[in-house]
Amino acid sequence: MQKTLAERFAEYAIALKFEHLPPPVVHEVKRRIIDSLGCCLGAWRADPCVFARRVASTFSAERGATLLGTAHRAPIDWAAFANGCMVRYLDYNDTYLSKEPAHPSDNIPAALAVAESEGLPGRELIVAIALAYEIQCRLCDTSSIRARGWDHVTYGAFSTAIAAGRLMKLDAERLRHAIGIGGVASAALRQSRVGELSHWKGCAFANAARHGVYSALLARAGITGPAPIFEGEKGFEKLVSGPLEDIRLPKDDFMIVKTSIKFWPAEYHSQSAIEATLKLRTQINDLAEVESVRIESHGAAVDIIGSEPEKWHPTTRETADHSLPYIVAASLADGEITERQFSLERLADAKLLDLVQRVEVHRNAELSAAYPGAVGNIITIKLRNGRSLTERVDHPRGHARNPLTDAEVEAKFHSLADPVLHPDRATDLCRWVWQIDHVDNLNELSSLIRVP
Repeated sequence: MQKTLAERFAEYAIALKFEHLPPPVVHEVKRRIIDSLGCCLGAWRADPCVFARRVASTFSAERGATLLGTAHRAPIDWAAFANGCMVRYLDYNDTYLSKEPAHPSDNIPAALAVAESEGLPGRELIVAIALAYEIQCRLCDTSSIRARGWDHVTYGAFSTAIAAGRLMKLDAERLRHAIGIGGVASAALRQSRVGELSHWKGCAFANAARHGVYSALLARAGITGPAPIFEGEKGFEKLVSGPLEDIRLPKDDFMIVKTSIKFWPAEYHSQSAIEATLKLRTQINDLAEVESVRIESHGAAVDIIGSEPEKWHPTTRETADHSLPYIVAASLADGEITERQFSLERLADAKLLDLVQRVEVHRNAELSAAYPGAVGNIITIKLRNGRSLTERVDHPRGHARNPLTDAEVEAKFHSLADPVLHPDRATDLCRWVWQIDHVDNLNELSSLIRVP
């Protein structure tokens, strides 16, 4: 009989070894860990991250995992959740664009929590991270669950359950059960990213990861899961995703090299719009000269960050970093996109909001046809003297086809980590990650990243 998709995933996960990973893949994993830890520290003081740590710290576990930035060891599923909230919250971690967009570095906190708890070497963590990227991105290539009303984090319950099970050294049968347990309750509503956005936007994948780790724990203990989870009569394909066809799991074409690191802390489809706007801004002497701003974008960007009324009147940080008109207006007004542009004070600025109202968003058929290979935006600024300025960017800085250098990844990391740790300690942490494939035990990370 033909093997089910869960069986294929389980066998692939068990067979994958560090020796199978080409050096460029290992290097990309290290870059993603550095980037994720920077995002984590940058969000250290953000309200939902503080709240998540507070909840997780009410539980302790001798064989748990560290709540990053602290000395507290919590159960690994709760550590995956609290740490995952920090990595995701700033909307600054990496992105994969396909039929379903995703942020695959969301998997890293879950893998890190399990690897620390199991006392595993850095090489095993690297394999688990590459594996999680492989599973999630391959699923994203196959079906747009967003179009069916589900959130992209739904795929994360599978990828984290598989990565966790691999680290726990589950056999193929128990790993298949972990996939079934993870998948049967995985479907997350897309309402997390619709209208006025809440704290949950940055917590949703962390919750999926908590569930994935929990599923692996249950399977290791002997609890069986429903099957076939994907192909069954009431399974994932029938009720959530539609057909998941042509999923290949090769050993020489790894998905992590196709993901993109963000250059600005905002939803990925706005990255090229920010870059184009900043280029145009150098040609404008006075913002009072601006009559209107026209954004032409691809369908995914319009649907996700450029169509709802709330995007022109954001009142939360979460809505603002998912608002194409606000992000472009702030780029034009301030000449930057940083955390400052998403403060409550800036969101209430009358002059900035007036500029936001002069921004129009339109679908562009050519840009839509090029997506996801290109994530283009065309910005046209009309001045009151009748002159128009236009700029187009298809592959913004950090895109897989226009990648950041290692020095740029480190610079981003330091911009986020230095104010929280200290430049010297941040440097030590960064150096440690570059050598993580030679680390025998991951426990040293907890002291390196501990916030004074």
